[in-house]
Amino acid sequence: MKYTEFTEKSSFELENLLAFSYGRMIEDPPEGFDARLPAPPFLMVDRILSIEKNGNRGKIVAEQDIRIDAWYFQCHFPGDPVQPGCLCVDAIWQLIGFYCVWRGALGAGRALGCDQVSFNGQVRPHNKVVRYEIEIVRFQGMKNSGTSMVIGNGEVFVDGESIASVQRARAGVFKDITYRDYPFLSENAIGGSGDKA
Repeated sequence: MKYTEFTEKSSFELENLLAFSYGRMIEDPPEGFDARLPAPPFLMVDRILSIEKNGNRGKIVAEQDIRIDAWYFQCHFPGDPVQPGCLCVDAIWQLIGFYCVWRGALGAGRALGCDQVSFNGQVRPHNKVVRYEIEIVRFQGMKNSGTSMVIGNGEVFVDGESIASVQRARAGVFKDITYRDYPFLSENAIGGSGDKA
């Protein structure tokens, strides 16, 4: 699809999200467009049912189908399989990072943290669907630096029951941070704070 179509689209199917993960969804990406979602098995979303903006606010509703043979059920924990709660938090980061790019941010996305995470339930192998509902409380693009940031509050449901909440989850999109020549040693091959003193 064309870039303008991407920024106007209000829902995305799995095929779209997979193409985005591999950098193939947008035929005419603008210069500096380096964004990706994680590829399976770490992609924690199967579809975005709705994505909308309202000024510097917005909303995302997305789902993940639960598979009895998911990789995390095989190791977390043997004899007592449960989806790690941190994967629900990562799904929120994946979605708000995607939102940032959908709003026009250029660069590559990174999770920046969250203020509070609460769990009151769990995802087991025989559950069917996890649903993510995220209120975007702030989106800001900083034109001079090319950096953009988004803050959202998310609630996680499994088969209609609320099991987790994430308050003030933050993600940003930054220019010139990708490591495209992996595994070779180059400027972006080493992690850390990003400060180059």
